[in-house]
Amino acid sequence: MIAVGMMSGTSADGVSVAAVELGRGLKFLAYRTFPYPRALRERILGARQLRTPELSELHGDLGRFFARCAKTFIGRKSPDVIGCHGQTVWHEPGRHTLQIGEASHIAEATRVPTVCDFRPYDIAAGGQGAPLVPYFDRFLFGVRNAATLNLGGIANVTVLSRIPAGFDTGPGNCLIDEAMRIAYGKPFDVGGRVAASGRIDRALLKRLDEPWLRRPPPKSTGRERFSREFLLDRCGNALKRSPADVIATLTLFTAKTVGEAIGRFVKRPLQEVIVSGGGMLNKTLMAQLEWTLWPAVPRPITVYGIPALAKEPAAFALLAVETLRGRAGNLPSVTGARRPAVLGKILP
Repeated sequence: MIAVGMMSGTSADGVSVAAVELGRGLKFLAYRTFPYPRALRERILGARQLRTPELSELHGDLGRFFARCAKTFIGRKSPDVIGCHGQTVWHEPGRHTLQIGEASHIAEATRVPTVCDFRPYDIAAGGQGAPLVPYFDRFLFGVRNAATLNLGGIANVTVLSRIPAGFDTGPGNCLIDEAMRIAYGKPFDVGGRVAASGRIDRALLKRLDEPWLRRPPPKSTGRERFSREFLLDRCGNALKRSPADVIATLTLFTAKTVGEAIGRFVKRPLQEVIVSGGGMLNKTLMAQLEWTLWPAVPRPITVYGIPALAKEPAAFALLAVETLRGRAGNLPSVTGARRPAVLGKILP
């Protein structure tokens, strides 16, 4: 089967789209990211504060944008299925979750069966509703003494053990990106250059501590916890006074929370951590991960021939295929669900 996956993550940089072929294994065919227009991105980032009419309007507008991206990406080809994660605007683990971007527009524009809304059934089965990408990680990499780490807006880890484990470790790029928007009017720290120019503020690093970080898995999180409000509460004055130092400290905080989470919740030392997501392109963050993850060696996913931002859309391509086949797409050992569940809703 040929499947296309679409992902818009916590960073809300744009829509990542990947095509894969599923036979005896999985083969990457194509990948592309469609950046959001600035006005649409600002609406997405502010979605948590919208009233119902504005949120409903964004739901439709985002669905139409997804549809244009999908149609442009597939061109005259016709895949067997499209899987779209949508844009998370609220996630209360184990209780409720909301992903917007009406997928009916994708099915109508492409005339391809589309699967959407993957998280709610896992919650209905008693799980956290996330993370779901560990199913793909296990499918792609199998069992080995390693983990995968995706540095999106939120950082999440999959431990490739016999009984797979996976959980969100805390902020990935979200706090760094938010600080860059406030201090410099830029969407992210290109290559980690601003972080490299600043000094670590040890007092600020302590203020960033959050009890949730020590909570044992299963667990997932999002901008609801590591938000603009969180950033301004902990870093507001320092951000006005010395923004480069704040960016440097937030970058170390991200690396530190990843390393501590793996050290705290993974029972045996790992040999390798396979890194993907936009944070992989932040050289300062990657350098800090080298010592926070020691003795494990962080390796970019590109070593395996996979583009940095292609893993998550490919994951939802795979999950869409599993849904069409009536197969469970969650891992109860990861999400805490009572049982495996077929995820998502199918739009013929």
